[in-house]
Amino acid sequence: MKAIIYEQPGAEDVLTLGEVPAPPLGPEELRIRVAATAVNRADLLQRQGLYPPPPAASPILGLECAGEVVEIGSAVSGWKIGERAMALLAGGGYAQEAVVHYGSALHVPSVFSDEEAGAFPEVFLTAFLNLFLLGELKAGGIALIHGGGSGVGTAAIRLLREAGVRCLVTAGSDGKCRRCRDLGADVAINYRAGDFAPQVREVTAGAGVDVVLDAIGGKYLASNLQSLAVDGRLVIIGLMGGAKAEIDLASVLLRRLRVIGSTLRMRSAQDKAQIVASFLARFGAALAAGRLPPVIDRVLPLEQAAEGHRVLKSSVHFGKVVLRVL
Repeated sequence: MKAIIYEQPGAEDVLTLGEVPAPPLGPEELRIRVAATAVNRADLLQRQGLYPPPPAASPILGLECAGEVVEIGSAVSGWKIGERAMALLAGGGYAQEAVVHYGSALHVPSVFSDEEAGAFPEVFLTAFLNLFLLGELKAGGIALIHGGGSGVGTAAIRLLREAGVRCLVTAGSDGKCRRCRDLGADVAINYRAGDFAPQVREVTAGAGVDVVLDAIGGKYLASNLQSLAVDGRLVIIGLMGGAKAEIDLASVLLRRLRVIGSTLRMRSAQDKAQIVASFLARFGAALAAGRLPPVIDRVLPLEQAAEGHRVLKSSVHFGKVVLRVL
C-alpha cells in the first residue's frame, strides 16, 4: 500500500510517498481503507524524532483517519464490512489502510464528508477528555482554551457551546479572534497584545475560570494559575512554550488548584474505548445531528503531507489541515 514514509528524522522534506506492507489485523481490530487523515502537532514532533510512537504502534505518521471498514477481526462487535468509520490511532493514518482497535472507532454521521470525518477523532476526543472527564466541566461553568484557532481549540469551542459552558479563548491575531467568536467563543483574547491573565480576571468579574486547557506549558504557567478560580483545574496537553517553570505553591494551596498533565496517544486501547464511549454518551446525539462538524482550513492530497506540516508549523491555519488519501 502507499503511505508517507521517511528514512531519517528531519525537516518537512524528508516526507515522501512510498510503498509499505499493509498492517496485520488483530482479532479486536478493524481494517479501514483510508479516505482522509489529518495533520496534528504530534506528527511534526514525530517527524523530527522527538515523539516516538508507543510500543507496537505503527511507525507511520497519523493519529486519526476516516474511511470504509474492509475487514473485521474475529472478536470485533458492533461493526460491519462496508460501514464508514472514523478512528483514533496511535499511528498509521498517513496510509491507504490502517488498523485500529474497534473501541477507538466511531461510526461516521451521514452528514459528514470523508474529510470532515478524517479531521474529527483526535481533536474532539482530546478536547472532550481534558475538558469534561479530567476537567470536570459542567453546564454553566467557564473554560479558557489556548490556541482557539487550532484543531483542538476549534473542537473545544464546538463542545463547550453544545454543553452550555462559557468559552474564553486566546489566539494569535485579531482575525483569528474574530473567527473564534464567530464559531461560538464568548471571549477571544489576542495573546500578542499582552498577558491574558488580567483580561481573564476582568471578563470573569475577578472570579477566574474553572478549567484552563493549555498546550503551551512553562511559558504560560504563572498566568494560567492566575486565571483560575478557586478549585480550578489546569490541564496541560502540550509543551510548545517549554517544559519548565516556577510555580507559586502558596496560590495552589490557598485556592485549592489542580495541575493535571494529560496525553491521549499513550493510553491503552481499553482507556481509549472508554473515552469514546463516554464521548458518545455525552455528545453522540449532537454528533449524529451534525452539530459538531470540525473546522477545516484546507484539504491537501496525501503526497503533499510535507506542505501540511509546513502549514501547521507556521500557525497560519484555522482549524484542521486534512490529507485526502483516496
